[in-house]
Amino acid sequence: MSAKAIREYDGKLLLAYHLLRSPTVAASGDSKSLFAPPATKLAHINVDTAILYKQGQAAFDNALKQQLDNLEVSHPWLLTEKLVAKPDQLIKRRGKAGLLSLNKDWATSRRWIEERAGKEVQVEKTAGFLKTFLVEPFVPHPSDTEYYVCINSEREGDNILFTHEGGVEVGDVDAKAMKLLIKVNDSFPSAEAIKQTLLKDVPEYKRDVLVDFITRLYSVYIDLNFTYLEINPLVVTEPTNGQTPQVYYLDLAAKLDQTAEFESGPKWAVARAPSNIGLSASASEQNVDQGPPMEFPAPFGRELTKEEAYIQDLDAKTGASLKLTVLNKDGRIWTMVAGGGASVVYSDAIAALGFAHELANYGEYSGAPTETQTYEYAKTILDLMTRGNVNPEGKVLIIGGGIANFTNVATTFKGIIRALTEFKHDLINHKVRIFIRRGGPNYQEGLRAMRQLGETLGVDINVYGPETHITEIVPLALIGQPSGSNSNQQSLGNSGNLFQDQIFGNSNANNGQQATKLAITEETAPSTPVERTVEEEQQKNDRYSPFSNKTRSFIYGMQPRAVQGMLDFDFMCKRDGPSVAAMVYPFGGPHVQKFYWGTKETLIPVFTSLKDAVEKFPDVDTVVNFASCRSVYSSTNEIFEFSDNIKTVSIIAEGVPERRARQILHEAEKRNVLIIGPATVGGIKPGCFKIGNTGGMMDNIVASKLYRPGSVAYVSKSGGMSNELNNIISRHTDGVYEGVAIGGDRYPGSTFIDHLLRYDQDPNCKMLVLLGEVGGVEEYRVVEAVRNGTIKKPVVAWAIGTCAKMFTTDVQFGHAGALANSDLETADAKNKAMRAAGIIVPDTFEKLPIVLEEAYQKLVASGVIVPNAEPEVPKIPIDYSWAQELGLVRKPASFVSTITDDRGQELLYAGMRISDVFKEDIGIGGVLSLLWFKRRLPDYACRFIEMVLMMTADHGPAVSGAMTTIITTRAGKDLISSLVAGLLTIGERFGGALDGAAREFTKAYDSGLTPREFVTQQRKANKLIPGIGHKIKSRTNPDLRVELVKDFVKKNFPSTPILDYALKVEEITTSKKDNLILNVDGCIAVSVVDLLRESGAFSREESEEYLRIGTLNGLFVLGRSIGFIGHHLDQKRLKQGLYRHGWDDISYQIKDLEPRRVMVQESKE
Repeated sequence: MSAKAIREYDGKLLLAYHLLRSPTVAASGDSKSLFAPPATKLAHINVDTAILYKQGQAAFDNALKQQLDNLEVSHPWLLTEKLVAKPDQLIKRRGKAGLLSLNKDWATSRRWIEERAGKEVQVEKTAGFLKTFLVEPFVPHPSDTEYYVCINSEREGDNILFTHEGGVEVGDVDAKAMKLLIKVNDSFPSAEAIKQTLLKDVPEYKRDVLVDFITRLYSVYIDLNFTYLEINPLVVTEPTNGQTPQVYYLDLAAKLDQTAEFESGPKWAVARAPSNIGLSASASEQNVDQGPPMEFPAPFGRELTKEEAYIQDLDAKTGASLKLTVLNKDGRIWTMVAGGGASVVYSDAIAALGFAHELANYGEYSGAPTETQTYEYAKTILDLMTRGNVNPEGKVLIIGGGIANFTNVATTFKGIIRALTEFKHDLINHKVRIFIRRGGPNYQEGLRAMRQLGETLGVDINVYGPETHITEIVPLALIGQPSGSNSNQQSLGNSGNLFQDQIFGNSNANNGQQATKLAITEETAPSTPVERTVEEEQQKNDRYSPFSNKTRSFIYGMQPRAVQGMLDFDFMCKRDGPSVAAMVYPFGGPHVQKFYWGTKETLIPVFTSLKDAVEKFPDVDTVVNFASCRSVYSSTNEIFEFSDNIKTVSIIAEGVPERRARQILHEAEKRNVLIIGPATVGGIKPGCFKIGNTGGMMDNIVASKLYRPGSVAYVSKSGGMSNELNNIISRHTDGVYEGVAIGGDRYPGSTFIDHLLRYDQDPNCKMLVLLGEVGGVEEYRVVEAVRNGTIKKPVVAWAIGTCAKMFTTDVQFGHAGALANSDLETADAKNKAMRAAGIIVPDTFEKLPIVLEEAYQKLVASGVIVPNAEPEVPKIPIDYSWAQELGLVRKPASFVSTITDDRGQELLYAGMRISDVFKEDIGIGGVLSLLWFKRRLPDYACRFIEMVLMMTADHGPAVSGAMTTIITTRAGKDLISSLVAGLLTIGERFGGALDGAAREFTKAYDSGLTPREFVTQQRKANKLIPGIGHKIKSRTNPDLRVELVKDFVKKNFPSTPILDYALKVEEITTSKKDNLILNVDGCIAVSVVDLLRESGAFSREESEEYLRIGTLNGLFVLGRSIGFIGHHLDQKRLKQGLYRHGWDDISYQIKDLEPRRVMVQESKE
């Protein structure tokens, strides 16, 4: 949703700050500045009701008292003025609901707030808890000084409504108010025009100040991207002592365009900055702008639960869409639906069967969320679903969705499967039955995994694919029988994915869809077979046919996936050449990009400007604009500069500010350019042209027979539901002729009627389909066109969102425009009006395939449609990466890794998710155990590893490694060079004692030598015992590091035979010389051997291998690297210069030599 309501407090702060600051829309010198805003005096109380539930009434009362006490200090005017107090929670008609305290002192107002805060109240049909209040000065005034002003936006422009009678009893303002429409891109009317249009009933002496105020109000409305702004009452006082009348905006309701935050967010923030409202700013609070970001509260009665807030936070951190609204926490029916449009039709289906009171939630997950995001979303829903007492009737979970474009369904299901597995016992306990319907790339694998999961968990899981109507699982789940819409429904059988079916000739390739004919038999062939081709008149761009098999396009933005998809579609449709002439990408220089045309490579040029592209390819008439919501306005205006060439523009971006969208569509109308979007997937004309990613991957294209034209054209708002329409139409008619998704925003560039009129004029299109939705009034233009005979062809239509009437609070559905602002905009009203006009409207969405097929068969019977023979299914070029993801190909790997995996949604360490590494707090020792030993070691082993790293981190600057690091650093080398120089000194003489001690002590122990025999053997061989001896430490002056290691190992290891053996050797060696102790290197070495051998985590062969391949040396290298880096940073910090060793520390041993005598023999003449 783009238009979102804000609190009255915030709306008044915006006006107070910007009324005199926003750039005026009035013509220069049009009127004198007469409006002087009153001083800003607003006190806001907002107490978290969660305190009431978690800590009790006393804690809540204390929090409220503290906040009210603070207000008396920060807003001293509260103590001296008469006040107005009211809830500030988007409650309509507060006065009639008795929720206003007027003309009271602070003590009375405070008591009024305390009596109501945290209490539940009923306002009409909605119940909610009061927690947010606004207090401001009371403005005494007679009723005849009250006015009403409202600015709202529609497709054509902005309406300013004004009436000279305001206040609680204002009545029907639509009927009585004066109206002034300021059309998009038009200049603001003159002061005289405003007076004549809006202020005729206002006393003459108040008109100038009102003109100034209305002009400034509209300037703020534009500048701050309001979509609705209502002031009632607007009080204009009588002038006193010759002064200008004072204007007060007493009650205010407003909505902002949230998608315009990147434009207006800084202006919203600065108006709410503490310094601008008389408060002291918190020193610890840092915002991205000069004040806090705008808050968009939930509707009254719809406060976010902890779970809803969590999903909202997840949604804000991802490019995917994650939505959750809890409607009835005790409901039996829970949904987990992929896609905005799909989420609506599932709720509709549940409500249509009479189960709206049991519907527990509304929401969606779409936009290719990661496995982890899907897991978190599913886990949240399952947690909510399995709380509380067990319902004797059990519960139902509907995991539904449309046919995905590119999302790998099997991958997405992994997150859901993970969550279902975690909740196995709860699901069984609550007798949960699960019904799944999904389509799209690799859906067969996903459904197969879900079905196998049901068998594993012991949970009743029923799976269905695209052969089943999208919402057919709802009656199957709730009443145990189908609706009758699936005439050719089949089970999944043994079908694999479509690519595999085609490659290997699986007879079940179409998964329940009637098999596509590869050859026409004598029994089924028509008497005069007509090969399905694109008609000649389609090859040129007629007014009703912007796309043909000759259409060429530019792709604005770097979108190689979309380009390749369009080229694959072109190749499949046997076009002469690619439909993409070039790409336009302003960043980087001109170049070419490599793509595939079938199985051969081709090059597509990339230009940095549209001007260059148009000059090179003047025949191109279509642009698919993938620019972001931030830049789409400027990029589309650039496209308009070439409107003599470019006649169709598809705008893919979501989140385009509504004002920008309206400016685009009106400029397009002026230039006679067709706009599809914003917020659209695009459209498709089978056999001719595909816009961007429309239709998804090639298996979707084949399954819905979009490689050749049919007879049925459709228009939809939802891009996701357009895939479903492709599927439904291909299964119940001869297929799609053309399909367009106009986009789900409030102001799409082209509307239903624009495309339906095109289809009606196209002789090759025989039947029309309209999928509308709740919100807006565009369907009524279609109703009028059918009623007056402008549209003559049969129309099958349905408006989704019929469930909206079942909800007691406003629920924002998936699209920005899917919200009814009046009874006329409800889905029920639209379906009723369309049915009355003669449009074919089913009783429910589940019946749409039935009425569609009936209408189609009538046209066939009457000869309007003559079904053609099916052409051979085209071969699909498949990318290697996708084939590999589906498991269809294999190749030998150049490298092997068994410790980490970064291919999935989450990094794995030896099979352990990185999130679990932190969740279980396994530490550095645990990570090392995973990456070095490929297993989780016991906690004591991980702590021992960390102890070793700490022990070996450094041994002062004098040792060879540290000294080399220091010298290298002082030579001006970087960190890596200095570190590596120090590490290269590690070997047999420095740091090698660990490996040597482990080897020699283990060998002696395993060979059965007694400690004394081992010492004697080493002495006879004239070998030192590695790990024995220290220059300073001795038995009487023990090394505390050794003592720490011994104590830890003795206390925690299961057994320590090698350490015990080494300690006995120490008894012998120290009896000869006091400093021949077991040093820290030796103690660590033998302890590691005991760890590998005695922990039970390794076999004997594994422990020997780890000793042989340098694990001990690795511990020393890793630990000592810490110290070497420290020495490098220390030298850099001290700014030490180049080191040169002193002569006095070098013994020069060069002998004095006599000077050489050079004998020169004189030459004889």
